[in-house]
Parts: sequence; structure tokens; C-alpha cells
Amino acid sequence: MATCIQVVEKLIGRFGIEAGPLFAQHGIDRGLLSDPSARLSQDAIDALVRDLAARVPDPAFGLLAAECWHPGSLGALGHAWLASSTLRRGLERLQRYWQLLGQRTAITLRDDADGLAVVLRNPRSDPVVAAAITDIEFSVLLDMCRMNAGRDLNPVQVRLIRPEPLATAPYSAFFRCPVRFGAAERAIVLPRAAVDAPLATGNRQIAGLLDRMLAEDLARLDRSDVVARCRAQLHRRLASGEVTATQVASDLAMSRRTLHRKLADAGTTWQQLVDATRRDMALRMIEDPRRAIGEITFELGFSQQSAFARAFRRWAGTSPTQYRESLAAARGAAVRTAQPAL
Repeated sequence: MATCIQVVEKLIGRFGIEAGPLFAQHGIDRGLLSDPSARLSQDAIDALVRDLAARVPDPAFGLLAAECWHPGSLGALGHAWLASSTLRRGLERLQRYWQLLGQRTAITLRDDADGLAVVLRNPRSDPVVAAAITDIEFSVLLDMCRMNAGRDLNPVQVRLIRPEPLATAPYSAFFRCPVRFGAAERAIVLPRAAVDAPLATGNRQIAGLLDRMLAEDLARLDRSDVVARCRAQLHRRLASGEVTATQVASDLAMSRRTLHRKLADAGTTWQQLVDATRRDMALRMIEDPRRAIGEITFELGFSQQSAFARAFRRWAGTSPTQYRESLAAARGAAVRTAQPAL
């Protein structure tokens, strides 16, 4: 949901940085930030956050996102949150419809002995981006809870995977509870009495209406977006070697079984999608005469050039070299035809 990035846009402004050039540099159209149906590239968002982290001296800058969000930034989900009868019901809605907000993280709820744990799955491999995104999402999440349940709400504990930073005071000051670094998971544990207490802002009728809207949005997203999202992950991962459905499912914050089911609903299979993505990438790369066949083989995740040649012959009916030669001949003929007679 592009509107979520309004939070990052405001966060950038808090540090006196001009957001326009930064967004343009990373290919993000700011005009989409007011469109709740628009989707932005997760790679572009990660690059934007990485750039921001390099420009801001405070590694805890993401905590300021709590001052930059608004329920409208989350679209209908933000309003459904406000209408939830308890924090638990609101968090369950957030878990159910989280995919509408972004594709690289997911939350799960777990009842622990000391309270309700809100666990964030963040599969990003870049530790700087992972830490910044976690701070942004946890700070907004806790502020959402405090908006509904009262500003005196404090978690029981916050757990973060990253090593303990030099300055922990910003985390203690914001969360107002013990913060454990180097933990096995990213989680906020909320007191059970607080999450199950009735909220004065709850409205079952409005929440039910918004639930129906969100369910329709999620169904549309599942049908139209899963193939594009898989393709994006395949583009990113193919050069690193063999790509598995389990890896891509984790990138998309879902199980392998769910990924296979959604691909089937979209009328394709995992193997068909991998093959089609490789084919499209190969045909595009082979057009560039500066790219060696061996380089293309590697970038498409083939272990041997002979395996790539067999696959290419299946796709194009000829070898990569012959296909490239035929393209060059066709271009030459087109140039000669276009030249004026002397």
C-alpha cells in the first residue's frame, strides 16, 4: 500500500532532507503516495531506507516514525483499527490484512505467560535496513496501541534480534519497558489485561463493514499480485544460484504451501513461473551484444552453460549464439533499409 510510505516521507522531512529528489533517485513516484490501491517496489523502498540510514547519524531514527503516522496512512485498515472493540481484535485484524500494507514483513500473535507477543517476521538480509524497518514498524504499532488504549500503555518487554547498540536510551525512552537485544525474535509483548480490555472507541458495525472491504481488497491482491511479486523475487534471487519455492515464500511472508495454492489460483505453477521468468530475462539479456553468454548463464541461475543452451533452445528454437546472430542480421537489414538512397 503506497500510502504507508507517507510515514517514511514525513520521517525524511523530520531530518531536513528534501524528500522529492530522494524518492526520484530510487524511482518512487510520490504521486502514488495518496493512492491506497497503488503498490510500490519493495526493493525501491529498501534502497530508500538504506539511503536514509546512511544520511542520518542517529541509528534509532526509525523510532520517530511514531510521530509521523496517521490512521489514514493505513487506508481502511487504519480506520478498522480505530473501530476495534479491543486491542486484541485490532491486532488480529492487523495480522489478517498485513499483506495489504507490504510484502516483506508479517506479524503473528502468540499468547505467552507474560502477555500477548506481537512477533514481526522480517526476512531482509541487510541488517541496517532490517533494523530501520523494524524500528519504524514497531514504533508505529505501539503508538497505534497507545492511541486506542491510552498513552500510559507500556509493553511488558521488547525483543530485538540485532546486537545491543552503543546508545540504548532512545529505545528505553520510547518503549518504556525492558528492551532485550540479541534476542531470537523481534517481538513486542503487551500486557494481557490491556489487550483484552474493552475500548471506548470500539464500533462493531463500522469494524464489520470495513472488514468486508478489506477482505475484498485482499482477495483482489492475492489474485493479481502474487505472480508479479514472485517474479520480482526471482529477478532478485536467480543470480545467487538455484532458487526454491521455500525461499521465495519466505520473502513473501507466507508458507510454501500457501504460495503453491495462490499460484494455482492464478492459473500457474512454481516451475512454470520460474521457467517463464528465466525465458523473459534470457530473451531480453541476449539482445545486448555486450553480455557474454556465460554471464547470462550465471545471472539466470544455471550451473552450466550447456544447461542454459538446452533451455534456450526449448524457448526460442535455436541456440543463444544463433539467436543473437539472427538479431544482429535483422538489425543490420533494418538499418540498410532505413538509409536514404544516394
